[in-house]
Amino acid sequence: MDVIRLNTIITGSANGENIRYNQKLKSYDKRTILRILDYQKKHRLNNTQLAAHFSLSRNSVTKWKKLFP
Repeated sequence: MDVIRLNTIITGSANGENIRYNQKLKSYDKRTILRILDYQKKHRLNNTQLAAHFSLSRNSVTKWKKLFP
């Protein structure tokens, strides 16, 4: 969660090109991944909605769900 907040502070409301560039630089620890997946369960979101909410890739969410069932 800190990574997401820090990225928002640094980039502000970024345009599409800046977002694509910054996506490559993001990394998440196990605790953050589990919190994001818990958020998905709590708010009944599908992978696409969760990815849009946190500016993630749908493939990342799917991979995390396989790694942390």
